Amino acid sequence: MTTASALQHPPAPVAGILLLTHEEIGRALIAAAQHVMPHLPSQLDTLEVGANDDPSTLLSAAVRAARALDHGSGVLVLSDLYGSTPCNIANRLADSGVHARCVSGLNLPMLLRVLNYSDKPLDELAEVAACGGRGGICIDKV
Repeated sequence: MTTASALQHPPAPVAGILLLTHEEIGRALIAAAQHVMPHLPSQLDTLEVGANDDPSTLLSAAVRAARALDHGSGVLVLSDLYGSTPCNIANRLADSGVHARCVSGLNLPMLLRVLNYSDKPLDELAEVAACGGRGGICIDKV
């Protein structure tokens, strides 16, 4: 591709990233990521679920948050625990017309990997997230 043709075709928008977690987890992981990577993507947000929060109200909030992050390439939703309320809400986003992929088991290695490869298409970014999360788990001899 020549420089002239590159200028004619702006880069495709990147997927938004939404952390949908239990209370305090999303903000803590973003703070830890910012410690490692001072310049985080602007299309990153968190929605945290409190013990007494109403799931239907949270679904509406999640839809609004996901739509605000989606600039045409969808939203990667990272949840902390498969089968939990945050994960169940994330999996219901598609029913509300949101173009999203959900990956559960959120940990700091997963988030850092996603942030480092945030320019990847949504489906590939979901795979990057899963690989990053699994790759960050090690068993050492003591």
